[in-house]
Amino acid sequence: MGYHVIEGNYKKLGVQPAADGVTFTFEGAKEAECAILLYDNKMRIKERICAPADYCMGAVRSVTVQGIDVRHLAYNYEIDGKICPDAYATRILGRDRWADAGRAEWNYTVCCGCGEDDFDWQGDRRPEIPRHRMVMYKLHVRGFSMDAGIRGRTRGTFAAVREKIPYLKELGITTVEFMPVYEFEEIMPKSGAFVPEHLRWQSREEDLIKPEPEPAAFDKVNYWGYAEGSYFAVKASYAAGGSPESEWKELIRALHANGMECVMEVYVSENMNQNIILEALRYWVREYHVDGFHLLGENVPVSLITQDAWLARSKIFYRSYGERQLSEAGNYPHLFVYSDEYLYPVRKMLNRCGGKLGDFICQQRKQHDTLGFVNYIADNNGFSLIDLFSYEGKHNEANGEDNFDGNNWNYSNNCGAEGRSNRRGVKEQRERQLCNAFVILFCGQGVPLLYSGDELGNTQNGNNNAYCQDNPVGWVNWRKGGKYAWLTDFVKKIAAFRQAHPGIGAEEPKKLSDFKRKGFPDLSYHGESAWVSEFPGEEQAVGMMYCGAYAAREDGSEDDFIYICYNFRSGISRLALPKLPAKKTWRIVVDTSRGHEAFLEKEEPFGGAQITIRGQSIMILTGK
Repeated sequence: MGYHVIEGNYKKLGVQPAADGVTFTFEGAKEAECAILLYDNKMRIKERICAPADYCMGAVRSVTVQGIDVRHLAYNYEIDGKICPDAYATRILGRDRWADAGRAEWNYTVCCGCGEDDFDWQGDRRPEIPRHRMVMYKLHVRGFSMDAGIRGRTRGTFAAVREKIPYLKELGITTVEFMPVYEFEEIMPKSGAFVPEHLRWQSREEDLIKPEPEPAAFDKVNYWGYAEGSYFAVKASYAAGGSPESEWKELIRALHANGMECVMEVYVSENMNQNIILEALRYWVREYHVDGFHLLGENVPVSLITQDAWLARSKIFYRSYGERQLSEAGNYPHLFVYSDEYLYPVRKMLNRCGGKLGDFICQQRKQHDTLGFVNYIADNNGFSLIDLFSYEGKHNEANGEDNFDGNNWNYSNNCGAEGRSNRRGVKEQRERQLCNAFVILFCGQGVPLLYSGDELGNTQNGNNNAYCQDNPVGWVNWRKGGKYAWLTDFVKKIAAFRQAHPGIGAEEPKKLSDFKRKGFPDLSYHGESAWVSEFPGEEQAVGMMYCGAYAAREDGSEDDFIYICYNFRSGISRLALPKLPAKKTWRIVVDTSRGHEAFLEKEEPFGGAQITIRGQSIMILTGK
């Protein structure tokens, strides 16, 4: 064909439309033999176009090929004889169908294309929700909707998630975290099988998998997507129609229209170029209006990210930050610690696994002037919340790794029966523990995060590492919503309670003193006697009182006094109730010992110097 090659412009890595053609800019040292491979609609190479060494700046090649149309482009690069996908490609062709068995064949081709960039944002603006109002919800696009009763092509897609926005909003969610939605290869080829270079799984020794005894096109599915991916391309199999870019943008626009944020998980592999990651984050902010990123992996360029002007108002979630990174973060509070440090002390107390009350108290009030903290008791990497109270040990046999995979330190308790049980006592204890967990989560000072389906009593049948379970084990079971409608309703109410009482999630650290001379400390602790400063190591019950005068509602009025009674003993506990200012009285709002009626339909006045709490229960009182 009549292609003409001239020097490109080097301004931007990736593919850009040019006059009468397309500019290709990619990493290719001057000493390397580089070419552009063009494919037909059957993914067969139709042209090999040389990229001359003279068109090189540093180690970057840039050529403009005249005579081709960017709208119908299918390409890869060839560098020293090796086929290399474009790390900056905005669409990947050949993965339109999820886990298509044909991709496990040795001669299957995946190549690069150009995503659509024509989209009407209709004046979209990011909500920038302050951290004291944030409630997060983590989901997997496919798993969230595969078992939701949705029919047709929208199952497992962005469109299906968009249909659930009213549900999430009613639940009280402000910020939706998405497990990887950029392109990744979900097929994990059979062990020992030959696959083309562009499909090969970059595994570590501990990740090696065993072949299934029965013949199969491939061993497993990388359901979660935690692998090196194409960081500029939306995952095509998550789209119901022909444009993954538009459907992802439509979902984000709809979230914003409902006052909700979008956070993307980004997994950074050990060998990944940090410049690509930084540029990818900027790209998602500019082109997709993404509100933030949860960064995972060992090679995350945290310092570069905290210094970057493009990302200065994007919420960044990472496991830890150094003092230098905090000083470089700017004035807008957008950094969040996202780690398991909340999960373990809370689980230990809930399930009576040697937890210390002092550790629990510290986690419930944990806060920082600059940093936010994400609190969760369950997420994808471990038991679902109901499994935390249904299984003593993990049951990962279906993963094909002889149950050696997954976390061995779950601090779980089966409440008297391993797995499903119809015994009344077991069921009641599990239901009470679910309520306890949600009260603890929403009454912690950090940002609460729910894992999708936990509010529906979703089980993974004891699998605490469902990374390859693209089936009902790894999906949210919406059919259980009827059975657990009471629990979903409880979560809505406790989320609303948190929002109505800003003293609980205040962004300022508690000082445990009356530093504003309001007559009470901002936060105080109480045992059988009031005003306790320290607890013995064996103590398992505490009352935490929040002084409403230290927190203002949106209308400027003072918050109520909040008194939360935590009893982790198996038997009853008695806690002292401090005397309130004149004309204020205590009222019981929540009592998890009451089962499905844990959130009282009508507040109950309470008078007395002590209150009795049943074993493994939590009560909330308001003083007004």
